[in-house]
Amino acid sequence: MKNYFLLSLVLGVAFVSEAQLDKSDITAIETIFSVDNEIPSPGCALGIFKNGELIYSNGFGYANLEYEIPNTDKSVFRIASTSKQFTAACILRLVEQGKLKLDQTLQSFFPEFPDYGKDITVKHLLNHTSGIRDYLQLAYLKGYGDEDYYADEDVMKWLINQTNLNFSPGEEFTYSNSGYWLLGQIVNQVSEMNMADFAQQELFEPLGMTNTHFHNDYTQIVKNRASGYMPSRTGGFQISMTTLDMIGDGGIFTSIQDIKKWDDAFYNSKVLSTEFWEMMTNQGVLNDGEVIDYASGLFIDEYNGLKTISHGGAFVGFRTELLRFPEEKITIAIFANRGDFSPSRKAYEVADILLKDQFVVEESVKEESALDVIDAAPSDIYEFDQIVGDYEVQPGLVVEINVENDSLSVFQTWNDSNYKIVNVEGNTYQIPGETGISFSFLELEDDLTQVLSVLQ
Repeated sequence: MKNYFLLSLVLGVAFVSEAQLDKSDITAIETIFSVDNEIPSPGCALGIFKNGELIYSNGFGYANLEYEIPNTDKSVFRIASTSKQFTAACILRLVEQGKLKLDQTLQSFFPEFPDYGKDITVKHLLNHTSGIRDYLQLAYLKGYGDEDYYADEDVMKWLINQTNLNFSPGEEFTYSNSGYWLLGQIVNQVSEMNMADFAQQELFEPLGMTNTHFHNDYTQIVKNRASGYMPSRTGGFQISMTTLDMIGDGGIFTSIQDIKKWDDAFYNSKVLSTEFWEMMTNQGVLNDGEVIDYASGLFIDEYNGLKTISHGGAFVGFRTELLRFPEEKITIAIFANRGDFSPSRKAYEVADILLKDQFVVEESVKEESALDVIDAAPSDIYEFDQIVGDYEVQPGLVVEINVENDSLSVFQTWNDSNYKIVNVEGNTYQIPGETGISFSFLELEDDLTQVLSVLQ
């Protein structure tokens, strides 16, 4: 049985700046993260930064269950796709240095790509508008899971063997880990060093991020590392780590204390210029002129009328969120070492406490946009027998929707995973206890729904 809550606060050592955070807010925040559990559990680290100060930090649950080591703001987590902004930063440092241009094409770096590589630019890769298929999905199709091993050479071979794209470059936005893995390979080529070393030289050392690195060697010892965990079907937790060495789309290991230094650099830094951050936050534009919400490894959006800059991450037993409100100079960082955790939802719940007096839209509107749910009138709610069937969510990736014990279940054919989903509104469903992913069924035809929209 899955456990969706963390151990009580006695495990954490909280730092609080009471000058900027009153006691009622502290209590409300800690309530979000703290529910007593029957068994020792992994958890997360939380940091809140305001006006360049760490105003709150705490660790919840264990960084390591075997030795019962608590999570703290010094614990080092794999932050999965939250890493993408650091890959983008390496690219833009090379642009600043005059060694790289955003309009250079993929084929100029890797001539072995098919002809479509002539139409894909570095900018397309940064904005997820290249059309390149996701290598993690290709790996799943080949029978590899997150805990199996394959190498950069394998990924490159899979990608250059793709005869087609998902769409023409610049036509659509579709999140693709392949684009950011390729950006890492471009950094290797242009800088003439591995991106892990380049980032150390250009970003982490100058910013004093002494506990941050791109993890391109899974055998590397990491001081204060938090282990990743997944709930076990038999109760409790099991280790969920990876032997993959790929970086670019992920791979950053860091702590709450270190990520504050990165956040500080957004506002005031002798290392990263104003022009650098303007490039980092410059949103992509599709061929038809539509401005998308994605910039360089960052989502640019609004929440209750306030601008946000954010990115989450999920890989093996780690879940992360870095949510910045730049105009209010407030950032919420949550790094979790359990795969059933929802840091994005909890980050917004923390924001609800901190910024409640500054929101400019009603709560009901906020909740609707945060979940991206598709409304349906009660009369339009579909029956189970209208929903069941096979849906292709990505080219070659099929999910089966079945009825089990009077409930809907999702079966992912590429990795043999099966889980229950429950109705939350209209024809939208979610995994119980998880609000990060929504499944919406659309377009009834011949008494069967034709479209499954998966939003996350």
